[in-house]
Amino acid sequence: MEVIHTIGRRKTSVARIFVSEGSGKITVNKKDYADYFPTSTLQYKINQPFALTNTEGAYDLKVTVLGGGSNGQAEAVRLAISRALCQINEEHRLVLKPEGLLTRDPRMVERKKYGQKKARKKFQFSKR
Repeated sequence: MEVIHTIGRRKTSVARIFVSEGSGKITVNKKDYADYFPTSTLQYKINQPFALTNTEGAYDLKVTVLGGGSNGQAEAVRLAISRALCQINEEHRLVLKPEGLLTRDPRMVERKKYGQKKARKKFQFSKR
């Protein structure tokens, strides 16, 4: 199997992953993924596509992720992993699609408008 390259995005985070057959070693920005994503919920998000397709420990991942926060980065990595698993085996799509792991979440931060404090919040109004 050759190396498969996919990209996942979430909010302002972009994750590039390189998947190759191996022992299940996941490296994120030259660190082990357990060190880069310390909480169990973030680690669960990354392992979710492997758990659903029963491919834990079958592939090595080299991940480069930048932008955004830790949760957005973890979800960007999850999308990239799901896309890579679909490239490897088309039957994984039938499992991942109903779980919503192949859908790019379009929600972004709304821009701040001029004359206002934030995107929707206004400055305090004074009648007198």
